[in-house]
Amino acid sequence: MASFDDRRDAFEKKFAHDEELRFKATARRNKLFGLWAAHQLGKSGSDAEDYSKAVILADFQEAGDGDVIRKVRQDFEAAGKTASDAELAGVLAGLMNEAVEQIKAGR
Repeated sequence: MASFDDRRDAFEKKFAHDEELRFKATARRNKLFGLWAAHQLGKSGSDAEDYSKAVILADFQEAGDGDVIRKVRQDFEAAGKTASDAELAGVLAGLMNEAVEQIKAGR
């Protein structure tokens, strides 16, 4: 019975670890997305950093990526830029790979 308990505990620890990494990667991806969008909007320095934080916070409005994409698309539209949800989703997907690599590298 102890073997079963040990396996269960190991599985629970792995699950918790994987969820923590997923959360960190998503937050990092959103930061990178915010910085990318800030650059597209002509922001730099502390304005770009503040914008990326706003993008990170937008992700807490609902489950999934729709809230982040919607925020950036609306900001683009307000600035006279055009980007479809599909284009923004593509950028977001590409940045997830970069975020995962950064976390694996300890950055």
